[in-house]
Amino acid sequence: MSWLVYRLTDSEILLGVVGFAGLIPNLIIAPFVGVLADRYNRLRIIIVTQFLAMIQALILTILVLTNSIEVWHIIALSIFQGIIFAFDMPTRQAFLPDIVEKKEDLSNAIALNSILFNSARLIGPTLAGIVIAAFGEGICFLVNGISYLSVIVVLLMMKLKPRLVELRGHNLKEEFIEGARYSFGFAPIRAILQLLAIISLSALSYVILMPVFAKTVLDGDAKTLGYLMAAVGVGSIIGGLAFAMRKSVKGIGKNIVLSTAIFSTGVILFSLSNNLFLSMLFLSIVGFGQLNMFSSCNTTLQNIVDDDKRGRVMAFYAASILGFLPFGSIIAGSMAEFIGAPATLIISGIICLIAAFDFYRKLPALRKIIRPIFIELGVKY
Repeated sequence: MSWLVYRLTDSEILLGVVGFAGLIPNLIIAPFVGVLADRYNRLRIIIVTQFLAMIQALILTILVLTNSIEVWHIIALSIFQGIIFAFDMPTRQAFLPDIVEKKEDLSNAIALNSILFNSARLIGPTLAGIVIAAFGEGICFLVNGISYLSVIVVLLMMKLKPRLVELRGHNLKEEFIEGARYSFGFAPIRAILQLLAIISLSALSYVILMPVFAKTVLDGDAKTLGYLMAAVGVGSIIGGLAFAMRKSVKGIGKNIVLSTAIFSTGVILFSLSNNLFLSMLFLSIVGFGQLNMFSSCNTTLQNIVDDDKRGRVMAFYAASILGFLPFGSIIAGSMAEFIGAPATLIISGIICLIAAFDFYRKLPALRKIIRPIFIELGVKY
């Protein structure tokens, strides 16, 4: 979608607008979805979101193949996609522990989930770039739409033990407020959410600006964009494998700091490159750091959160990553229009390095709070 927008408009600002439209629902809706994820059948919610995502992809396919597509169509469908994802991601994150029997296997399951996600991220953009160059964007959207059928079938085949849900009342507002107080009143959760919000507001905008680097900085085409996105996927898979080999959560706080610093440094180095090979190398570093950072934060939250509030906490987790990204997209798109995409990412990377240092400064106090929780749960620490 970002390539289509840039091809139609050559506008960095509109790239930011489309990114904003697709992600702002996560900030508005996702925190409230957590209440539903704690109350109702998570698997059914995910099945509905996948079906609606398929419909969105097929509508986009029809508009592109009939040459009817306009920028306002893309913005509207981005908002629709954002609403779907706002329901899907928090529910999916809360659903993961439901299919992991042993608590000590949770971090490995999170890493495996990330590896699978980033394997698709590696293969998908590379094939998409080739298909766009040969057949146009419409065929890519068609393949995407059809692919949801297999996902829906697999979800329908899942057999899980019923999850016991204690409904203490029917006031969704009160449950939301309870989840917010718990999430932002508990120092370790608050520190992680704050770090993720800063990262999302600043350096994650590198994804939005990728078409600019592919077309303008590297003088390439859709295949170039595919190579760049694939490089992020390669780094993410390597990072996921490294994280999956961890035998315990010991040192996971330091891992959050280190991976954030690696991610930030990779973003800065990528912004300085005008060579495709070096750009791919630096983006693989970005992917490695990003995967480890998100997995470390996710694992920490999943282990320390109370089960009856998991959906709400993971909803704030999703909102911290994706809710602030639309504002980052607008800011990055506007800055890139005036000072250029490379300078924009340099500033973003520096901000993230400062955030990593701030988290490192808080780490000793956070570790004292978290250690007894891990010991009580019987998780190796």
